[in-house]
Amino acid sequence: MTDQTKISAETLVVGVGRPAHDHDAPVNPPIVLSSTFRGAGKVVPEDTVYARFDNPTWNGFEDAVASLEGAELPGLVFSSGMAAVASVMDLVPVGSIILLPQHTYMASVGLASDLAKRGIAEVVRLDLNDTDSVLAELHAAADRAGTTAENIDYAAPKVLLWMESPTNPMLEVADLPQILGEARKLGIVSAVDNTFATPLLQQPLKLGADIVVHSATKYLAGHSDVVLGATATNNPRLREAMLHHRTTNGAIAGPFEAWLALRGVRTLALRVNKAMENAQILAQKFLAHPAVTEVRYPGLPTDPGHEKAKQQMSGFGSILCIVLDASAQETEEVLNRLQLWTPATSLGGVESLVERRRRHSSEPDSIPDSLLRLAVGIESAEDLYRDFEQALAPLGK
Repeated sequence: MTDQTKISAETLVVGVGRPAHDHDAPVNPPIVLSSTFRGAGKVVPEDTVYARFDNPTWNGFEDAVASLEGAELPGLVFSSGMAAVASVMDLVPVGSIILLPQHTYMASVGLASDLAKRGIAEVVRLDLNDTDSVLAELHAAADRAGTTAENIDYAAPKVLLWMESPTNPMLEVADLPQILGEARKLGIVSAVDNTFATPLLQQPLKLGADIVVHSATKYLAGHSDVVLGATATNNPRLREAMLHHRTTNGAIAGPFEAWLALRGVRTLALRVNKAMENAQILAQKFLAHPAVTEVRYPGLPTDPGHEKAKQQMSGFGSILCIVLDASAQETEEVLNRLQLWTPATSLGGVESLVERRRRHSSEPDSIPDSLLRLAVGIESAEDLYRDFEQALAPLGK
């Protein structure tokens, strides 16, 4: 049998989650459309029983997520990325502390803020550009909560560290090995949203995280036609707690969506590599454009996160941000002139999407009005840049 640990990610995505190599077996897994499953007598843990508990169609995708992230336990698929986020954040008990970056996915911030409004958790924001200040906040939280590596309660963590790297949308890069390592020493449970990087470019569990989270809607499914989430962990207690949350809250995926996501994983390496190649080209071109005042992309040597990204990532991803020398209204007009780029709020599909992030009222004031987040797809980089050139031309710069 082939040693799975020696197989490259490019090969793994093609073969993981397929049926056993039996004679006349299908190449692809079947879609199981059933709300309940046959059984009688005492229920044992391995029984499927009911479709809210498990579905065989989920398992291939869950195995793929776990394999790609280097997890020892099967992954968990959820009905959406936010359902996956909730399975982690809802673990915290009353009186807990949630630490999360100053810039992070706004829906994750919203969920943490809701917990704060209900008196369940205190929310502390972190400046990932200042690692020393992050470490100081970890120590302060651990001291206040009385957590240590010896008394940690994974099913109800008193302190939860929520991380993104690169962050959404500012693309800040955290020193994950140092921060996650310190969290573990202090008895703080840590989770990393790895949606932007994908497991092909970064594996947070190997960097010290307890949990990794994905909006599988994005790169994993990869075709802008599925809404799903996923988590992976090496900790049995954490997995059981997230599984319990999924089952009791009904945050379950449809079997057809899970099947589509696994099909999307087959081309993950091809899509990520091509989009990342495009993003590097575009970032360098935008640096020279007179209407662009700033380019944020970890693949640029001038980017503040470049050196950290080189140390902990195998590539720089396919999201970049540009700040225009323009007002909010002028920036919106640029979007309206684009012909190849699609103004939309997602990422990770084959098509290139662009969005002015401050159009969302929940984005913080620290996000410039004229900042555009570019989710680069697999089209021709030259075509994509020419489209922006014509859209920027009326600015007269």
